[in-house]
Amino acid sequence: MHPILIDFGFFQLPTYGVLLALGLVLGLWTAKIRAHRAGLPPEKVVDFGVWVVLGGLVGGKVLLVVTDPSYLKSFDGVLALLRAGGVFYGGLLGALLAAALLVRRWRLPFWPLADSLAPSVALGHFFGRLGCFSAGCCYGASCQAPWAVVFSDPKAAEFSGTPLGVPLHPTQLYEAFFNLANYFFLAWLFRRSLARGLGGQVLGFYLVNYGVARFAIEFFRGDADRGFILGGLLSTSQAIALLMVPVGVFLTIRGFRQARI
Repeated sequence: MHPILIDFGFFQLPTYGVLLALGLVLGLWTAKIRAHRAGLPPEKVVDFGVWVVLGGLVGGKVLLVVTDPSYLKSFDGVLALLRAGGVFYGGLLGALLAAALLVRRWRLPFWPLADSLAPSVALGHFFGRLGCFSAGCCYGASCQAPWAVVFSDPKAAEFSGTPLGVPLHPTQLYEAFFNLANYFFLAWLFRRSLARGLGGQVLGFYLVNYGVARFAIEFFRGDADRGFILGGLLSTSQAIALLMVPVGVFLTIRGFRQARI
């Protein structure tokens, strides 16, 4: 695992940043293609996507601070916060808030827009989790399975507190491969739903699929700074997943009903 892709001493290029940028570019590109197929203005959808991504980045940092306030207790902590990827659910909430504001201001049809963007979110998240794996963040619990991974780069421990020399669950790869599979499923569902009408069913399936997968993967996580509730019974992400899944089920049913009208 290589947290730093290029190191010139005076300049370092983090692997996480490169993979995140690649995910954003491919996500916006595929969203533009789907927007055109859905009869939406592609260029405006790309602009929309950029602003939503910025909202997501801010939201991810905010929830990271909420779950671990120590980031704001020192200058080094603030630098670590800037390097960290943030909490995905915080990013999702920040992105949804930005989306709600822009949809109202730009008068875009929300459900076709949401269904066009949902697969691209999964694709971008795939690359983001590969970035997490390269950086060593979001690491798993101790594991003796044949597929366990061992981190050895001191920078992973410096940046993310990653345990070195210990076999761990590759939770980043679990989630990355799930997101890639989810992307292909949602892309297929978008094509199938396009002729019948886009009413939120693609977004609904995204919320259900990701919520269930994230809830399960959280049991294999080993990083303790992601926040817990109910006396440690659930992580913050699991609690959000419990809210996300029923919302996704509602949107899925509503979307298919709207498509039949």
